[in-house]
Amino acid sequence: MKTNKNFIVALSLMILATALYRVFPNRPLGFAPQMAVAIFAGSLFMNNKKVAFLLPLISMLVSDGIYQLLYINGLSEIAGFYGGQWKNYLLIISLTCFGFLIKKNNILAILGTSVAAPTVFFIVSNGMVWLGGGGWGHPKTMAGLMACYADGLPFYPNSIYSTLLFSAVLFGVYSLISSTASSKKLA
Repeated sequence: MKTNKNFIVALSLMILATALYRVFPNRPLGFAPQMAVAIFAGSLFMNNKKVAFLLPLISMLVSDGIYQLLYINGLSEIAGFYGGQWKNYLLIISLTCFGFLIKKNNILAILGTSVAAPTVFFIVSNGMVWLGGGGWGHPKTMAGLMACYADGLPFYPNSIYSTLLFSAVLFGVYSLISSTASSKKLA
């Protein structure tokens, strides 16, 4: 895929928009676009994996930087940077691999990955919380693990809804732009 100035500007705007949305006040718990960005980047850049993994990482870094600035200035109770954050970053960028599975941008593949990616994130992230200390004091027993998953349940449905919505927007706009560009070339 050839990159041109307009394409780079579009990707930059996507990163900025998704980062700003993530820090938007009062958004529902877990309703953020970064999982969709990871899937989209994996699909779009399956032949350039460095760029594919970089896009969701940049989106997270920009939004966490904004969170940190707001936190430092007393405008947010959410700190942008915290201990163990690298695990969250690693999980988000690993979801890019789901995008690599989309060979053709068809609706079923996008829907499937948009449900699978947040599900894997939910299972792995809450499992890591449990392994790392049991979450909110939960014991390292099966009951403690289930309690960690129960703690994460408020985030899970919204992560699926947001990934479905933002995947539809990202893939839909990309498809529309691609088909418009193709029809202009043919004209």
